[in-house]
Amino acid sequence: MSTFTDFGLNDNIIKAISELGFENPTPIQEKTIPAIISSTDDVIALAQTGTGKTAGFGLPILQMLDTQADEVQVLILCPTRELCLQITGDITKFAKYIDGLAITAVYGGAGIMPQIKQLREGAHIVVGTPGRVLDMIKRGALKVENIKWLVLDEADEMLDMGFKESLDDILSTTPDSRQTLLFSATMPNGVRDIAMNYMHNPVEIEVGKRNSGAENVRHEYYIVKAADRYLALKRLADINPNIYGIVFCRTRTETKEVADKLIQDGYNADALHGDLAQAQRDAVMNRFRNKSLQLLIATDVAARGLDVNDLTHVINYNLPDDPEVYIHRSGRTGRAGKSGVSITIVHSRETRKIKNLEKLVGKPFELKKVPTGAEICEKRLYTVLDKIERVEVNEEEIAAYLPQAIKKLSWLDKDELIKRFVSVEFNRFIEYYKSARDLNVEPGKRERDDNGEPKERKERKRRNDEDYTRLFINVGTKRGLSVPRLLGLINDATRDKSIDIGRIDLQRNFSFFEIENDAVQKVLNAMATTTYDNEPVEVNTAASTDGDSQKKGKSKGERRKPRAENDEAKIKIEKKKFTGKTLDDFNFDFFNENRENRKKSRGYDFSAFDPDFEEHRNKKKKKSNDAPAKKKKKVKERKKPLKNRKDINRKHGRK
Repeated sequence: MSTFTDFGLNDNIIKAISELGFENPTPIQEKTIPAIISSTDDVIALAQTGTGKTAGFGLPILQMLDTQADEVQVLILCPTRELCLQITGDITKFAKYIDGLAITAVYGGAGIMPQIKQLREGAHIVVGTPGRVLDMIKRGALKVENIKWLVLDEADEMLDMGFKESLDDILSTTPDSRQTLLFSATMPNGVRDIAMNYMHNPVEIEVGKRNSGAENVRHEYYIVKAADRYLALKRLADINPNIYGIVFCRTRTETKEVADKLIQDGYNADALHGDLAQAQRDAVMNRFRNKSLQLLIATDVAARGLDVNDLTHVINYNLPDDPEVYIHRSGRTGRAGKSGVSITIVHSRETRKIKNLEKLVGKPFELKKVPTGAEICEKRLYTVLDKIERVEVNEEEIAAYLPQAIKKLSWLDKDELIKRFVSVEFNRFIEYYKSARDLNVEPGKRERDDNGEPKERKERKRRNDEDYTRLFINVGTKRGLSVPRLLGLINDATRDKSIDIGRIDLQRNFSFFEIENDAVQKVLNAMATTTYDNEPVEVNTAASTDGDSQKKGKSKGERRKPRAENDEAKIKIEKKKFTGKTLDDFNFDFFNENRENRKKSRGYDFSAFDPDFEEHRNKKKKKSNDAPAKKKKKVKERKKPLKNRKDINRKHGRK
């Protein structure tokens, strides 16, 4: 096995990395370091995150860099602020004993003026995110015309984050004589385009299979009902007391909801998403790096560039839309030679995606059973016993309190004392899981109800509008409501997936949905206390006032009843056109329900309350009848045309 001294690195670099514990190079370092030192050819290196790529390009560059030249010689581009700071910190450690070396990090989310000041003071190596680097170039603060090395780290993620145009603009300003070093975990078409357009006969170095997962990561998946994802997540956290991992969610809203639920249920978790300010993001990340948090709930975008070693688990709360994103997720565990577990929670209709991931990753995915309540309680019991057995006793500190403690517990025998110590932490798990149901769903089999019996398949019946009631909800697409989220909202509130749901009409500020008549009251009662994004939801019945929906419910042979046959109280106002626009937002139900009140406000039945009401009303009518006649007379006189000069002279009193 080769060592770092075999690469010809100088003594200052060897001394620094030896203090960091570097002994033997990783596979990617073993191939890239000699390739960069011995040649000026461009390099494409494909390897998973966490394989030591920073040292793979950082060490050879430090070996060849000229600290006497007062100019920027190295530009390193990376996707996120966190990765930028990590690379800067790593290279600073590698260059601990190199005198006169200046490294500057430029990134968004921080003041630009201090960074400009650092650049003007001089820098040999600049590490930055594409957006801020391009801004510095345009301001004239960063000169890249004479750089010798250009490094693109995590190139695939930079493209995924929409930095392609910024990369094109930056690369076009750099000299053709530079050596370009491209490091990526995958090789999508965008990365290949960069290689074709901006690299000259690059040497490809590949560690492991292309677009494949890390070798020391075990892949597991659990099949549950979609509504049981959160319960499954809790059980996986409970069965792994020492878990330290990231839970990936698909959206910001889902990230917030899962994190809030975990925190409320007493788990050591927090959320990382795009809505956080930079200071909040830094605070969350510091707590996670210090292991003050066990679980970090994050979106893919928010988690990009995170470099946290020692992760035991990565949990996919939802599968990503892009299969290659799974490779990035799973690559965050199993780093630095350690093993890790990538867990995916799926429902029965997503098993086909697991097969596709197996082909992409090149590894089998093991189907596991969600642990039962008894299994979790057993695991937690032995965890408590292990803690008691391994706890370090500080004799000096405890000596002053020990006599009082012995006196306090002297009435308990040994067996009773052990029971009580174990029960301190164990009781809450026994209480919570004493009647816990099985969450597992067998692949290819019908889902089961709460009693473990197979659910009867609902007989599909022909749609009839009379069997449904239309309901109104005060949430629309403006607040992120979609058909799946509305269905989930109803299912979570009612805890009954057998309710038949009809048409769904999503509007911007509100929505409508149809429920079978037998379940209307159940839905209304269940959703009375429901919240959406931590705000109360209002659900009411909406009368079928829409003329279009009434027509849809009629069969072809059905004839419309004459208006005379309808009771006056049942006459509903229809949508009318007004200035060319349909009144879609008009509340017709409120209008019709208050019909009688409007009648009274126009003068109906007021004589019973006011004896002089008729006299006042007659005066008002007489006054209103006179006004239009005068108005019409004036209009006629005003509209009479002046035909000739005689008429004009007569009007002005001339002869």
